[in-house]
Amino acid sequence: MRFDGKVALVTGGGTGIGRAAAHAFAAEGATVVVAGIDEEPVKQTAKEIDATYVVADLTQEADAAAMVAATVDRHGALDIAFNNAGLMVGGPLADLDLDSWSRALSVATCTWLSMKHEIRHMRSHGGGVIVNMSSIIGSRKGIPGTGAYGAAKAAITAMTRTAALENIGAGIRINSVSPGPIATPFSLIRGENVDQQTERLKTAVPIGRVGSLAEVVGTVLWLASPDAGYAVGSDIVIDGGSTA
Repeated sequence: MRFDGKVALVTGGGTGIGRAAAHAFAAEGATVVVAGIDEEPVKQTAKEIDATYVVADLTQEADAAAMVAATVDRHGALDIAFNNAGLMVGGPLADLDLDSWSRALSVATCTWLSMKHEIRHMRSHGGGVIVNMSSIIGSRKGIPGTGAYGAAKAAITAMTRTAALENIGAGIRINSVSPGPIATPFSLIRGENVDQQTERLKTAVPIGRVGSLAEVVGTVLWLASPDAGYAVGSDIVIDGGSTA
């Protein structure tokens, strides 16, 4: 029960890695707040773990501020934040229009605004832990058709390092996680199923398979725990050897 007595906020908590992380934090004793832009998925996650939820469009600063305020108002604290909200905008860079580019970069805006208000609370309340969701596409591996997504994730990795240095003196540890292909719908090519994805990636990923939700979430929880107390500004790669 590494998180007994702690309050953990999970953004993008309605599906995939976010939902799995919310379950895992709750299983280890945390009081969890699930946030997301669509009410039904986050409401369902919250119901499954007896948590509370917040509907928020984290590209809007007022929503990010309200999310943190609601967490603190309901539970009296914010100890851990997992900033996982994201989306994929695909296509060759030269073929994207400005709206698509801006939408892709909004992922970095979500993380920045979430961190901004999480940090402001943690600075005045004895510190805390923040884990940001990045990707190997952001800084270690170029994949055609993912340039805008990669730019957003590269920004998240850079912000993580900078924010970590700016805030460790206030007792706030900030790190990020960069997965490779993971067994979620987010990683599927249009029209394929998980079995087809696994077959496609057998030769592309040295370990011979896609990663599991549990493997990513386990790393997130380690970074959020006292076991990772010396990790500051790190980006932990979980990719089955793809970028080795």
